Amino acid sequence: MDIHARLQQLLRERGWTEYKLSKECGLAQSTIGNIFRRNTLPSIATLETICKGFGITLSQFFADGEMVELTPELREVFESWMVLTPAQKSAVLQMLKAMSHDTE
Repeated sequence: MDIHARLQQLLRERGWTEYKLSKECGLAQSTIGNIFRRNTLPSIATLETICKGFGITLSQFFADGEMVELTPELREVFESWMVLTPAQKSAVLQMLKAMSHDTE
């Protein structure tokens, strides 16, 4: 992945300048400027800070497809799902399918 192109894409999508990005993520303007003008690659820690400024995770930054943003409600569902046994997951899926058929 071209990290610089991805950063530019995120700036364009939000209509942000490098200055706005530096303010949102709390990094010095010179740090952001070096990434873009000197074509340096940010460290993982710096990239994580930039991602926080954009309001995304590192996973979302590197995602090839459309980014899916987890709302607090979806995050709670996901975290609850992760601790279920396979049998419990199957039961939940059956229940959800039954409920979705009720709304049709």
